[in-house]
Amino acid sequence: MKFLVVLALLFAAATSAEARLSPQERRMVETVERERGRTVELLERLVNQNSGTLNLAGVEAVGRMMRAELEPLGFAVQWVDMRETGRAGHIVATHRGNGRGKRMLLIGHLDTVFEPDSPFQTFRIEGDRAIGPGVGDDKGGMVVIVAALRAMHVAGTLGGADIMVVLTGDEERPGSPIEVARRDLIEAGRWADVALDFENLSIENGVDMGVVARRSSTSWTLRTTGRTGHSSAVFSEEMGHGAIYEMARILDAFRRELPETNLTFNVGVIGGGTPVEMDAEGLRVTAEGKTNIVPEAAIARGDIRTLTPEQDARVRAAMQAIVARHLPHTTAELEFAADGYPPMAPTEGNRALLARLNEVNRALGLAEMPEFDPARRGAADISFVAGDTDGLAGLGAGGGLAHAPGEYILLDSLDRQAKRAAILMSRLARERR
Repeated sequence: MKFLVVLALLFAAATSAEARLSPQERRMVETVERERGRTVELLERLVNQNSGTLNLAGVEAVGRMMRAELEPLGFAVQWVDMRETGRAGHIVATHRGNGRGKRMLLIGHLDTVFEPDSPFQTFRIEGDRAIGPGVGDDKGGMVVIVAALRAMHVAGTLGGADIMVVLTGDEERPGSPIEVARRDLIEAGRWADVALDFENLSIENGVDMGVVARRSSTSWTLRTTGRTGHSSAVFSEEMGHGAIYEMARILDAFRRELPETNLTFNVGVIGGGTPVEMDAEGLRVTAEGKTNIVPEAAIARGDIRTLTPEQDARVRAAMQAIVARHLPHTTAELEFAADGYPPMAPTEGNRALLARLNEVNRALGLAEMPEFDPARRGAADISFVAGDTDGLAGLGAGGGLAHAPGEYILLDSLDRQAKRAAILMSRLARERR
């Protein structure tokens, strides 16, 4: 008897969820499920085409593959050449609807961290997982975009939707200058009412999470100098403390005085001596010195990650104030790179979008997606439009080992995310601007 009661309750819950889906939405769900094989086949083709950021021809090839998927759905697809920044280029695809609903920007990226010399090159399936370079970051996300748009097309909800798809070709290693590299994305953000980012789905303890914020990422370079001479005079009134002690003072003060919620600051490379040099890319520091010589120079390079523009400005000012407190006969200079990623703050508009997504989850009979801790995700392209439009990130496939050999996604996440995206976009397309 208990079994029959439980079965009845489960049937009632399923029926209730089904009733909250419109006929068009049910058709989208059916389309995603019916085209599962086609979706995985597209993922395999994308993954097996190497598109490491510096493989310009490979990035262009993936761009052509995405063009072939988007044009039949009614998108006008443009390739934006970015050779002037040292990168391949971007896809900007535009679908003109009826002009009445929310204008939506879909964001993904064509490139991966795996260059042609990586031994990790080939797509494979093992059980419930698809494994391969960039399978989650971000080729799984691009596949979710295509599957969702196909479902909307079949259900008839795509026709009236105003959508722009921007797939950058250098998300993993942005070109320079950044204002050129992200020009088209920023312009798209100013056009849009809503931005949806299709990087990896965040999953915590088996629960799908909603991403309403992402932290910034900016590098900094610290240079210190001091008087040099025989070490027997170090700390003296004439010699002072030398460049390395000044560097140590500053970095230790950062460690002690700066920590706060959602802030991290890392020192990635450091060197000091007489002399010291850093290469043009800021990746290598070479130094010479002797134990009996007070060092004349030191260099350190690191990053800073913040959650809001206000936090970013405040922390930068605090770092500069620490730098200015020089030890005797030393100097120090702190510079922040101009090509960093801004933060995507957790605004009420972003949270309202997550609430809309959770309405979709209830209609689909899926669990509610809580907010994900922004300190646990890195920077992303959506941050470049966060100041101009509401946004939601993490709408791509879910998996693990991103940026590492063995990167994988859970195949069932493709269906789940495509259904969510298709229904969410269809509902937004009906909302008046």
